[in-house]
Amino acid sequence: MPDNLYLNLWFSDSELVETLAYAAAAMRQLPFSPQLPGMTAVAVHPISWGEATILEEHFRPGISPEEAVTIAAGLPHDDYAYVFEANWDSWSPLVPQGEWTLRPSPVRFIVRGDEFEEGESDTQGQVQVDFGLDAPFLYEELQLSEEVETRVRNNVQKLVDFTTSVEKNSGAKTRLLWSESEENLAQKLVNRLQRVN
Repeated sequence: MPDNLYLNLWFSDSELVETLAYAAAAMRQLPFSPQLPGMTAVAVHPISWGEATILEEHFRPGISPEEAVTIAAGLPHDDYAYVFEANWDSWSPLVPQGEWTLRPSPVRFIVRGDEFEEGESDTQGQVQVDFGLDAPFLYEELQLSEEVETRVRNNVQKLVDFTTSVEKNSGAKTRLLWSESEENLAQKLVNRLQRVN
């Protein structure tokens, strides 16, 4: 069963202005989809996820990470969360043809002020990358074949490359790649690729 997949990032400096700059550095590492390049949305949530957003903007074409962060930085509060949306390409099967194609998949970057949701950044990261469901990295519902394995490996390699690049270039002191069920993605992948057809 698919789970949501996240990358949590913590930084040594927790000042909001610095955290937004770290987030922009992480966003720059994303290999944006050529069909939907750049940051496509910015939203600002006050105090908790249950509150209505106080800012929501969508961009087509997308804007640079720096432009997106500049918009969010106009409302600096330690009890706010800032959500930035973008897209990268992942291999997906076309139904019913069974052919595979690269399609834009949404990725969200969530920046939490230290006081948002009573300090949620301590456990969820000052910056969290939300990849959506882990299905593109497993495709557990499909019978394993050479093509399925190749596409899954390509998607996983993109995830690994992005995670490594973020770790090297964003200033993160700690990172954690995890899924909602808390099952280890690497172990799920090993189990998936070891199955016999």
